[in-house]
Amino acid sequence: MKALVTGGAGFIGSHLVEELIANGWKVHVLDNMISGYLEHIPTEVDLHVQDICSKEAKQLIIKEKPDIVFHLAAQADVGRSINEPQYDADVNIKGTINILEGCRDAKVKKMIFASTSAVYGNLQKEILSENDQTIPISYYGLSKLTAEFYIRIFSQLYDFPYTILRYGNVYGPRQTAKGEGGVVAVFLEKIKEGIPLNIHGDGEQTRDFIFVKDIVQANIAAIDCGHHEIIQVSTSKRTSVNQIIDMLTQIHGTKIITQYTDPRSGDIKHSCLNNKKARHILQWQPKIGIFHGLLETYKFAFQNKKV
Repeated sequence: MKALVTGGAGFIGSHLVEELIANGWKVHVLDNMISGYLEHIPTEVDLHVQDICSKEAKQLIIKEKPDIVFHLAAQADVGRSINEPQYDADVNIKGTINILEGCRDAKVKKMIFASTSAVYGNLQKEILSENDQTIPISYYGLSKLTAEFYIRIFSQLYDFPYTILRYGNVYGPRQTAKGEGGVVAVFLEKIKEGIPLNIHGDGEQTRDFIFVKDIVQANIAAIDCGHHEIIQVSTSKRTSVNQIIDMLTQIHGTKIITQYTDPRSGDIKHSCLNNKKARHILQWQPKIGIFHGLLETYKFAFQNKKV
């Protein structure tokens, strides 16, 4: 079996690539290397340094005819989406359309798409389900939601199977210290440098933090399950930024200096996703608890120059 992973040299993608290789897949990686790293790519992988918006990316899919395309490449920085909405739309919407057209022409068996809890916006609910309203409050959330709609319409028009996975806040080894979703990586980089942590707001904002290896297993499960479904991949547990700091302080062993500033535009106060559908349809459940995941991420960060 052959897979193509867009963004496969990046944070989540590289972990997914390793798991696919371990499972005996032939893997091609499509990555423009803006946020990817060569050292993340196993030697047996075919790396194609191209942008998902390019005609070369579309032609690559047509030429290689992968069985499954995992579309993880994206502009995932909420702040950048606010400042550069055109760029955000180009990558997340036009790039997805380009990949879809390649999948259609190559008769790819299925696309598995990495989406986000940001599509819901700031709904005032304890826990969100796939049936809740989608009212994004950032261009990032809007562009990912729009990409979802393109995937669903492509499926209707061309009988094209897909699974859309809406992630909670993913963290773990190899995450870069940028973007709202990378708060753990940002904190670890600052701890390494010995500078104060900058907390936006009061630190009581909560997220559904999920370890990257659990995300990978959900993607693997989606190969055979969840056709034509939107499925949340999460822990169904809220963790505040202040709780993250407390756990990192315990792991680090010394006091971590923090400073609180104004909330950021486009930020969501609380986000927690119900994972009941993933448990039922994908036969998947998270296995890595938050403290253990933070400990593994901390160890990786302090053993490497990059977080």
